Amino acid sequence: MTDKKDVLRPALWTPRPVAETIAVYADWADTYDADVIGRGYRTPERLAAALALHCAPNVETLDFGCGTGIGGAALRRVGFDTIDGTDITAEMLEKAQARGIYRKTWQSSPEDMGFAAGTYQVVVAVGVISLGAAPASTLASLLAQLDRGGLLALSFNDPTLNDETYTDALAAEVSQGHAEIIFREHGPHLEDVGMGSDVLILRRL
Repeated sequence: MTDKKDVLRPALWTPRPVAETIAVYADWADTYDADVIGRGYRTPERLAAALALHCAPNVETLDFGCGTGIGGAALRRVGFDTIDGTDITAEMLEKAQARGIYRKTWQSSPEDMGFAAGTYQVVVAVGVISLGAAPASTLASLLAQLDRGGLLALSFNDPTLNDETYTDALAAEVSQGHAEIIFREHGPHLEDVGMGSDVLILRRL
């Protein structure tokens, strides 16, 4: 039996090629929910609660990198009712579809996110733009898909916060006038392994 204090998949928060990331999450799909929820996964509910304070719950929302749908479920619990989901991993997306919480879902790719600029007023990327998952450049790509005033809600876990690639990407978007940070709070990410995360909401300028 794995000790709950063990960090999930020790090599998870390391840089890797996209194909390897897809393989990691495809292999993890069947046990992902039990593994992360069992270790006190708090970021999705923290992000959803923060977002609910900054926009109407009927806004069209994209759960980008939705995985098995844990983030979408958290959004539903605080009142969001028009949510679409996309992910690069077919096995994770199948789990998300089975939850019945998304209006529609599709499999995306790094080359084609599968939606036109301006389609969504709110994009959520919980745990997606992070070390070992989507590269830091994804932050600028997602902001570019929003119209002025649109919101991007995301999270940086502790390993990501310690990687200058990601923090520099965030600082660049703010300093270049592409976005402003309207909410930022550090709190629990995986409680049982003592890992935290920053929840952030950016407004496109």
